[in-house]
Amino acid sequence: MSAAHPAPSGTCHVDAPAAPRFARRALTGFFVSGLLFSFPGAILPVWQAQLTQDFTEVGKYFFAMGLGLVAGLRMASGWSPWRSVRFWLTAGSSFGLAAFVLLAFASPPAPALWRLAGLFLAGMGASLLNNGLFEAVGPLYQRDRAATLNLAGAMFGLGCFITALVVSQTFYLLRGPGVPLLLAAGPALGLWLFHRTDYPSMPFSAPARRQTLRDLQTPITILLSLLMFFQFASEWSIAGWLPLFLIRRLGASPQAAILMLACFWLVLFSGRIIAQSTLDRLHHGRLLGLSVLVELFGYFLLSETDNLSGATVGIVCLGAGYSVTYPLVAEKIGHRFSDVHPFRLRGVFWLSMSGALLAPWLLGYFAEAWGIGSVLALPLLGTLASCFLLLLILLEAYLSGLRRGTRAA
Repeated sequence: MSAAHPAPSGTCHVDAPAAPRFARRALTGFFVSGLLFSFPGAILPVWQAQLTQDFTEVGKYFFAMGLGLVAGLRMASGWSPWRSVRFWLTAGSSFGLAAFVLLAFASPPAPALWRLAGLFLAGMGASLLNNGLFEAVGPLYQRDRAATLNLAGAMFGLGCFITALVVSQTFYLLRGPGVPLLLAAGPALGLWLFHRTDYPSMPFSAPARRQTLRDLQTPITILLSLLMFFQFASEWSIAGWLPLFLIRRLGASPQAAILMLACFWLVLFSGRIIAQSTLDRLHHGRLLGLSVLVELFGYFLLSETDNLSGATVGIVCLGAGYSVTYPLVAEKIGHRFSDVHPFRLRGVFWLSMSGALLAPWLLGYFAEAWGIGSVLALPLLGTLASCFLLLLILLEAYLSGLRRGTRAA
């Protein structure tokens, strides 16, 4: 925030040592964001989407949430200079709470339009919430950039895991409004927590903003953005369609299929924590190569197996393979944008999340044209594209190191 824009109302100035404490509290918002984003994939069997004869209707649920994401981004872009961090966090939580309440009463046989409206509100809530989160975590990001990005990713993944776990364990106990109302406790807790917290203002200087714009127009930023786009597209294609794939392809029960989705999220977010702790001890190129081989083996098992045991191994392999890419990217972002406030990196996040919701929507047309088995094709292509882009990023980092060494000599 430049000097031309005074601190917005509702924002207080606190001493520097207190700022990280506020930022740590804001990390709770990534958990709420995970609840919202992962809801469509987990709830589809509850809505009996496995019985549909038109998979494009399923894809529209993800498209509606994507539209909400864009609408929230447009709203945030117009209001950011005049709104406080607390405003965005409470607004996002409020929209998320309203979305879950609406979705609680939108289960079949209610018209699909109500479910689309609820998911649109969920997308708006997640968008507004993340707008505030990227500014709120600034003090932690300045202290330890890669660790902050990974912690935020872990909290987000935990929210995704909890969503799938709650839906699977309550599948036969809570029907109709029960599941969304139970999950509504997440944004309700966030709303209460964020409303009671006065977050410090975090001003941006005009020169820093201009320098940031130059930094974000570099080839490395474009590569990172494309990498996150394809990576999230692959992950969320699996997360969005895995339960329906297991039910239609292998005859799994809806509860078992959603529980397998929870297993995928558990392996994914716990694997990222483990991968982060081993980055300093392992060669990044070898680690990347191993993760890609594990992912390809997971795709092979899922596409060829005819039982849940093989599918379980395939899902674990996919989650383990996907878990490596994000810590590598977080490390690169932390090194290359050490002076950039995370609020200025929102473009990378929005592009990646657009891939996360665009790909599951397109898979509805894939499944309609070529059958449910085709939903593995798009995430496989995304995995190969992510591998290629990450190799380019590692090569660029290596060449940059050589150039710096040459100049120093």
